[in-house]
Amino acid sequence: MRKNLVIAIDGYSSCGKSTLAKALAKKLGFIYIDSGSMYRAVTLFFIRNAVDMADNEAVIDALQHIELNFHSRDYQSHITLNGEEVSEEIRQMPVSESVSEVSANKLVRREMVRQQQRMGKSKNIVMDGRDIGTTVFADAQVKFFMTADPKIRAERRFKEMRSKGDTTITLEEVFENLAHRDYADTTRKESPLTRAEDAIILDNTALSEAEQLELALQQVQDHLSV
Repeated sequence: MRKNLVIAIDGYSSCGKSTLAKALAKKLGFIYIDSGSMYRAVTLFFIRNAVDMADNEAVIDALQHIELNFHSRDYQSHITLNGEEVSEEIRQMPVSESVSEVSANKLVRREMVRQQQRMGKSKNIVMDGRDIGTTVFADAQVKFFMTADPKIRAERRFKEMRSKGDTTITLEEVFENLAHRDYADTTRKESPLTRAEDAIILDNTALSEAEQLELALQQVQDHLSV
């Protein structure tokens, strides 16, 4: 298989982008890069250090003190923030409520895009996020844009959070949070969430994880056979 094959997966929050990306990476023997967790880790750092998002100098200074690294075990992506494992903490509601604002910041996005592009050099990768096929890897050979019914997305996210021990959150709060993030992601000035013209739409409202993987694999195999 040739090198530098990039599979870009974009889409709305809680559409199962990372689930599909991990499964594709495992099946194809590619490297999985979770761009969303990078923005969440930055958000966590900003929360902990009370970084003023309106102060560009403060943002620039904060970014200079952030070191992110990925560790993969069984194709499960684990991220460290300055050497600290934060994979679970970045999925909690305080980060979820602030990540859209942080990820919309042009200084943050430019730094993360720089790091993501560095990671993608000379490797076969699968990367998921909001602007992978439009900004980070606009020349990706295979692109997917994932979507699903908002209520289904909220139910999936709610069950995930409950399974991880968060018993204080309500389904209504999760639904409202997703609606807020959708609006923020699609209307931000810096790299808004939008479908690349050559991206394959994958609506998994009524699909199982196995079914969506099979559909995606077929599209990738079709590309490789050309």
